[in-house]
Amino acid sequence: MPELQRKPFGTHGEVHRITPQDAGWRYVGFALHRLREGDRIGEATGDREVILIMVEGRARMEAAGRDWGSLGQRMSVFERTPPHCLYVPNDAHWTAEAETDCTIAVCSAPGRSGHPARRIGPDGITLTQRGEGTNTRWINNIAMEAENYCDSLLVTEVFTPAGNWSSYPSHRHDEDDFPRVTYLEETYYHRLDPPGGWAVQRVYTDDGSLDEVMAVKDHDVVLVPRGHHPCGAPHGFALYYLNVMAGPRRNWRFVLAPEQMT
Repeated sequence: MPELQRKPFGTHGEVHRITPQDAGWRYVGFALHRLREGDRIGEATGDREVILIMVEGRARMEAAGRDWGSLGQRMSVFERTPPHCLYVPNDAHWTAEAETDCTIAVCSAPGRSGHPARRIGPDGITLTQRGEGTNTRWINNIAMEAENYCDSLLVTEVFTPAGNWSSYPSHRHDEDDFPRVTYLEETYYHRLDPPGGWAVQRVYTDDGSLDEVMAVKDHDVVLVPRGHHPCGAPHGFALYYLNVMAGPRRNWRFVLAPEQMT
């Protein structure tokens, strides 16, 4: 089984590249670029659709034959403001030139329809509370089921206060049995505040054939090929993560862990 916890392979340039082949699955791709002012990146999308997310900082974007101007406003994800994003369809090309030091996430999945390229956010993205008590967290939905400009991608940001849990109650989406449950592969890109902190993510199946508990640190990525996948933020460390999901159909339906239903 491919390693579930991925450490960044540097602090500048491309620091993550997760492909379906590398992950041992079929749909989700994820890359992360940490750029300095003046750095330039770009690539063709091929048969995949892409959402570029300005995690932090500002960059000038061109995509699908159009200049989209300067995107990005927040300098830290922990400002909890809506992100600036750009959807790029399959069979297109994009470039980004950093106007400040910045972090850009490249979320990808199979694309078929050639939807028009478009800006996503910050307008239309509203920070929303989910859960209560120590299960409270805050969500920026970037491209979830209600948005119909994607073929495959489901993308959201989650902010978990120190001492709280998220992706909780524990749940799984690893069967193609709609409408009961859908098969969705998922990546978690984690950030910590302060950045020297840590959080916990467990990935486990009902039968125990997969059961890993990981101490995640700033800029780590966790792969969720199957099973339940809760996250906990210890006292003193706030947690952010960017979720990318995709599967054979663009619906998010999940099943709770057995212990949650007793």
